[in-house]
Amino acid sequence: QLQLVESGGGLVQPGGSLRLSCSASGFTLGDYNIGWFRQAPGKEREGVSCISVSGGSTNYADSVKGRFTISRDNAKNTVYLQMNNLKPEDTAVYYCAAALYYVCYDIRSWGQGTQVTVSS
Repeated sequence: QLQLVESGGGLVQPGGSLRLSCSASGFTLGDYNIGWFRQAPGKEREGVSCISVSGGSTNYADSVKGRFTISRDNAKNTVYLQMNNLKPEDTAVYYCAAALYYVCYDIRSWGQGTQVTVSS
């Protein structure tokens, strides 16, 4: 069974940084494209970023370009989302997902989510 676990969320002030981690159990993360998605209260889930199996291709939502960086360490079975210059509108539950195809569609597994709150 494919299981993903996110960690690293929390409360941070505007302009601050957080690094989210997505770890896998029961399967090899390196076999999948991995995406980060987020859902704010009252809004639909949206795609934030995606990284290809090899890590050679990445994609970002316009709202986070230049502030967020996705990376992966297949040896550690982990994908990261470095979030800098956080804004209140980044507040959401962040989910990672394992996708068969780039740019992260045909999702095969979702994590349980981690809360990110940006507030002073």
